Amino acid sequence: MLIFAASDKGGTGRSVTSCNLAYQHALQGRDSCYLDFDFGSPTSGAIFEIPGVQAGVAGGGLHSYLTGGVPRARQIDVWADSHRDALRRRPGGAGKLTLMPGDSGFGEFSIDEDIIARCADLFLRADEEHDLVIVDLSAGRSYAIDMVLAATALDWTREVQVRWLIFHRWTRQHIIAANGLVYGPSGILESGQHRGHDREALRRAIRFVRTAVPDISGPDQAGLRAEQLAWLEVCDQRLQELAGRSNVGRAALLAKIPLDPVLQWQEQILSGEDVWLHRTANQGTVNAFEELAKLVTDDRAWDGL
Repeated sequence: MLIFAASDKGGTGRSVTSCNLAYQHALQGRDSCYLDFDFGSPTSGAIFEIPGVQAGVAGGGLHSYLTGGVPRARQIDVWADSHRDALRRRPGGAGKLTLMPGDSGFGEFSIDEDIIARCADLFLRADEEHDLVIVDLSAGRSYAIDMVLAATALDWTREVQVRWLIFHRWTRQHIIAANGLVYGPSGILESGQHRGHDREALRRAIRFVRTAVPDISGPDQAGLRAEQLAWLEVCDQRLQELAGRSNVGRAALLAKIPLDPVLQWQEQILSGEDVWLHRTANQGTVNAFEELAKLVTDDRAWDGL
């Protein structure tokens, strides 16, 4: 299965949530592959804490492969190459956790038929070798989105199961931006239809993920005055109404990722050690990543929209 991770704005937590999704999926005993299609900022190596790959690789990455510079893109075994203790030791029963990084020092690039064909071939090979392939796309209406829409519209890739996760923070601007990315002019639905996708089938393959969602009734709000808490409740209600009107509300929502103090300061994988040993991360955030890893492949969670 291919999962395309997209957002209209930067700073949504798209990449760090997607990396944690790949990690949790592997912990559940299934093979995960993470493709860094954030061509202007391929920093997934930093999240997986792999030395020399924090900002992409110096040649041989996805940029080089897609533009015809190398016959195959580089693959990195995260369990073997990460310098973080929690990632360096592959737990018993865990599946593969593979990173395919972008090249450092590159940016967005226009596409042609050869690039689209290489992209499609990459997806087919990755899908054959892994249970879940997560493709982290550049923010906004990017060449990366157009490329994957074109590649998955080809006759020889239509049998691959594809789903989309659209990430947004729980703010008015991010809700509006998420709506525009999917439903607006030159959005995913319009662009996908132009590339040959069935618009309704594509719409059914899209779900939204809210990130950094504060718990207004949680202990973190204990220091706020009554007036501030009342104002937060009003804001939350207004956001719920806006999300519903914007078609990104509960009916289209797959997951909510809580606001976590660790991820506010550093984009990283959250492990059990961060909760129980170091006591820096919240169990609720790890639980949300675990649940997302289950829901993303659960057909029942995608029915009925």
